[in-house]
Amino acid sequence: MEVFLQGARDALTISSIVSVVGGILLGYMVGVLPGLSRPAALSVAVPLTYSMSPIGAIAFLVGVTKASAAGGATGAILLNTPGEPSSAATTFDGYPLARKGEATRALKVALYASVFGDLVATLVLILLAASLARFALKMGPVEMTAVMIFALSFIAALSGASLSRGIISGVLGLFLATVGLDPESATPRMTFGFIDLFDGIPLIAATVGMLAFTEMLVQVEALFARRAGASETTGFRPETDKAIRLGDIRRVFPVTVRATGIGVAAGIIPGLGPTIGAFLSYAINKHFARPGDRYGEGDLKGVAATEAADNAVLPASLIPLFAIGLPGSVSAAILVSAFMLHGVQPGPLIFEQHPRLIYGIYVSMLVASLTMLVVGRLGLTLFARVTRVPARLIIPFVVLFCVVGTYLERDTVFSVFAMLGLGLLGFVMQRFGYSVVTFLIGFVIGPLFELSLRQALIVTNHSPLAVLDHPIALAFLMASLGSLILFLRSKR
Repeated sequence: MEVFLQGARDALTISSIVSVVGGILLGYMVGVLPGLSRPAALSVAVPLTYSMSPIGAIAFLVGVTKASAAGGATGAILLNTPGEPSSAATTFDGYPLARKGEATRALKVALYASVFGDLVATLVLILLAASLARFALKMGPVEMTAVMIFALSFIAALSGASLSRGIISGVLGLFLATVGLDPESATPRMTFGFIDLFDGIPLIAATVGMLAFTEMLVQVEALFARRAGASETTGFRPETDKAIRLGDIRRVFPVTVRATGIGVAAGIIPGLGPTIGAFLSYAINKHFARPGDRYGEGDLKGVAATEAADNAVLPASLIPLFAIGLPGSVSAAILVSAFMLHGVQPGPLIFEQHPRLIYGIYVSMLVASLTMLVVGRLGLTLFARVTRVPARLIIPFVVLFCVVGTYLERDTVFSVFAMLGLGLLGFVMQRFGYSVVTFLIGFVIGPLFELSLRQALIVTNHSPLAVLDHPIALAFLMASLGSLILFLRSKR
């Protein structure tokens, strides 16, 4: 108890709280700007912590990571421009809500769901770090392959009006995800001699291009066609209702709880990360939609499903990091360098060697969650005013941010051309009724699925019956089969 109080005292000093607030503000700015991912923000922020104390440095970086996840929802809802790849799923319902004149309500739900998911996952980290980390150790290549199959099984549920076109879109996403070096033999595949393609098509270029740039092309088309007054506005209806009522809370709360659980699971399992967690949460919650739910057409449930899961991943990804020294996400991996920079080696001995620091980090994470709520709530009204800006002013700035964000990912012009090309592809797909949602799911899951499948085949010696020796994998495969059967029955 004495060590806990000492850690809490360290976390509640003026310098530590200022570090948290500074990280939250920086994270929000990074999250709002399209293409600037939280790993990139963390990479830039780590050198800024050289002169800080260990607790102040980690508190600052945790603030950056948490707020960038929450801030990414702002552009996704208001402009169909996700600030983070993991916020891409928020556009499915957030942007339609904004166009219907419910931007403020969507932003409120996104903020509250983000804080709830983050806070609950932080409490799970505090209470169950060691025991849940042992579960993460059981997730080998066979189990990861089963998890990926489970995620891909929901492509059918998100296929839209046409099941065949949705599946074609998902397969196209998987196909483009194979561009680059073969994970087993390092042989170039479909690179056509371009060295820039050796690392594959950039993820940020794909998400920004297929969502943000595609939407700007749609807006330009509307401007020229003079449809729905598009020459003056972005097509948003005036906001007439900004309140969140008790009925909305009752509808959204069960989805938020379920999404938080999915986000925690995605964080515990190394390799999944927030993007897969957000897409998987949206797919599962849509699969269990009730009569009257309008996922994909502007439903508060869809916003809560993605934001709660997205923000629950980071605290949960620290569970394997603290307990066994294994980062559960890219952000957690970057945090390892910050720990080592200040003389702390993550792993099972950290609880014995640095208990005061660990408790201080726990309290700082709770402070960051509450600070994120305050900062987000104060900025919400300002953010919502974006819907009043004429489209002729918004479009050039959004395109500029898209170009800058994708360029900064790899510091190459190729990323910009990839974003532009995929934006045109997304525009054509939308025109002919092909689902951009399922394309992105296939593209996001594709690389990890291929790697896990290759490893699983080696581990099992290419024997399908070997899955019987992996009960976790068997459970996920049965769940995949059950979800497909239920979906096909509901379609009939």
